[in-house]
Amino acid sequence: MTELSSETIHASCVAIGTVAVLIEGKSGAGKSDLALRLIDRGAKLVSDDYTVLVRRRGVLLARPPVNLAGKMEVRGIGIVEMDHVEDVPVGLIVAIEEEPPRMPPDERKRRFAGVELREIALPSLEPSSAIKVELALKQRVDPR
Repeated sequence: MTELSSETIHASCVAIGTVAVLIEGKSGAGKSDLALRLIDRGAKLVSDDYTVLVRRRGVLLARPPVNLAGKMEVRGIGIVEMDHVEDVPVGLIVAIEEEPPRMPPDERKRRFAGVELREIALPSLEPSSAIKVELALKQRVDPR
């Protein structure tokens, strides 16, 4: 069976430095809120709510769907236009969970468009969640 080379997922995405972080969770779970807090800390918006993932030469790149590029829904304010970046290599996925394990048993992995990614689970609305995302990204091991 041929592996997908691209797919669109229900996840927000920001770039921290040169690496993208996918933020996945149910509607209303706090994906955009966590993304907004990361942007406040210096990250750049890639996409809000939906992200297009494309595998190019074994690297998974994140970009916004064309109709959502540069737009973010900020609860209580509405749709806000902001600068965004595209085609950023993905290095981490954050799964929004209300009560993630305190000490995760093993490193979690997920596959998108045929590329394996490290996954962590966080409650999005905890004040320290943005810092935890940054710490997890610094700990990543590049498989190349």
